[in-house]
Amino acid sequence: MPLFAHTWPWIGLGAAAILLILLVVGDGLATDRSVSRWQDMTWLTWLGGAAYLLHQFEEHGIDLFGHPYAFFGEACANFGFRDADSCPIPPSFITAVNVGSVWGAGLIAALLAPRRPLIGLSFFAIPLVNLFVHVGPAIMKHQYNPGLLTAVLTFAPLSLWTLLVAARRYGAGIRGIVAVPLAGIVAHAVLMGSLIAYLHFWFGDAVLAAIQILNALVPAGLMWLVTRSRAATVRG
Repeated sequence: MPLFAHTWPWIGLGAAAILLILLVVGDGLATDRSVSRWQDMTWLTWLGGAAYLLHQFEEHGIDLFGHPYAFFGEACANFGFRDADSCPIPPSFITAVNVGSVWGAGLIAALLAPRRPLIGLSFFAIPLVNLFVHVGPAIMKHQYNPGLLTAVLTFAPLSLWTLLVAARRYGAGIRGIVAVPLAGIVAHAVLMGSLIAYLHFWFGDAVLAAIQILNALVPAGLMWLVTRSRAATVRG
């Protein structure tokens, strides 16, 4: 397995620590200093990025029980493969999904949030739906899965709060709010569909990874489409 496939969760953990420090000191990466940071979409988007980096570490670094790279084995088992060694899912797929959606699309969303706050909101599409991806199996199987802890403790409250702020302060409207879970569902469907197609030998590793990178742009793209006719308004 390529070295980066093992090291990126640790790099992300370091980035999360730096982000959390920046979020609490000085201006804390906020755009509007006249209100609480918890009312500022830019700050919330950066916080969402830090939360997702921590979530990725629980999945692909060290999980709650100390197992390394545990999510890979869980994913392979869900597809009916005996163990990680016999699993044909390429590590490049896992890397492309996670680096593309958070390091790439997440960074873009946070940088655009000061001028396009609803693009910042779009980042929460993935964590919001990913929450149910973890909680659903945990309830059905009555057992922990890698990523469950951070999904419940961070994704649930932060995503719901940001949706509330977007509706009350940024005039997201019904279309903007609905676009968040819808984009998350579409992105997860593309992710799973492309992986199934790969496992049926429709295309190779490079195409599978490229699809995940492009798929990471779905939330921002859908949000832009449904809100392009008007700019978000900020309410005091």
